[in-house]
Amino acid sequence: MSNPTSKAIDAVDSGPSVLSTPLSERSQTVRSFIEQPYTRAALPFINGGLSGMVATGAIQPIDMVKVRIQLAGEGGKTGPKPSPLAVTRDIIARGKITDLYTGLSAGLLRQAVYTTARLGFFQTFLDSIKVRSEAKGQAIGFKERAVAGVAAGGIAALIGNPADLALIRMQSDGLKPLAARANYSSVVDALTRIAKAEGIGALWAGATPTVVRAMALNFGQLAFFSEAKSQLKARTQWRDRTQTFVASAFGGFFASFFSLPFDFVKTRLQKQSKGPDGRLPYSGMADCFRKVAKDEGLMRFYRGFGTYYVRIAPHAMVTLIVAEYLGFLTS
Repeated sequence: MSNPTSKAIDAVDSGPSVLSTPLSERSQTVRSFIEQPYTRAALPFINGGLSGMVATGAIQPIDMVKVRIQLAGEGGKTGPKPSPLAVTRDIIARGKITDLYTGLSAGLLRQAVYTTARLGFFQTFLDSIKVRSEAKGQAIGFKERAVAGVAAGGIAALIGNPADLALIRMQSDGLKPLAARANYSSVVDALTRIAKAEGIGALWAGATPTVVRAMALNFGQLAFFSEAKSQLKARTQWRDRTQTFVASAFGGFFASFFSLPFDFVKTRLQKQSKGPDGRLPYSGMADCFRKVAKDEGLMRFYRGFGTYYVRIAPHAMVTLIVAEYLGFLTS
């Protein structure tokens, strides 16, 4: 039996459409603009940011549920183990269904900064590696793709940490007692109030695990996607969009597997606030790993893997598919 998803993609591929022609082939003015050196350099970043924002708009409720699951039962092995459905019901019961989109403005800003940078840098680094490899008569392999993905992820995460922190604060705010809630009205409000109350440096709280998480995620997502796409092109006769879809599914799985422990620690560090004694629960990434492993068990780092995968895999797939399509349109 044929795969329904592949049939749907193939049906799109087979039909004539104005969207099946690159923009540069439809207008001399557009072609002239796209072929400008500064435009060519900027396009990977623009396409990356747009694709990430589209994906975030689609999966924001899943991300909200994922964060709440990670924060449940903090500090004990026997704490609650809520299911994604139970968490979703609780969020809606405490407020309204639109609360599942809490932090959307921060999520979109994060994509506008983080995904713009990571996909832009990844393509820029990969293009540079290709040029050097071709000059030596060599083909790039998995190692080169992995290096490009890790470097792009780390740089982008450092730039995007303030928006990421604001997102976690907004999503975890509903877990506090009513009197203690910040009730941020937007990502700008969250960033401004956090900076005023805790200092500008607080916007980079959790930056170390954020960067490490991004490096692990990009290693899994971009390196495995790029390698899988290359292998599928060499070994199958599938249509290009089918190859992209399957390769992005591989990328989504490995991105989830490698990055979840760091995502867990990042969430804990960015959510934490000073206790009555004026001290933070965790002093840093290593301290958080140690305390969680001791007090809650090693498997706590992979709590919510199913929800995380459902959040990461579709996001990775939508991001990569949209980015590749935008790349085609602006080729």
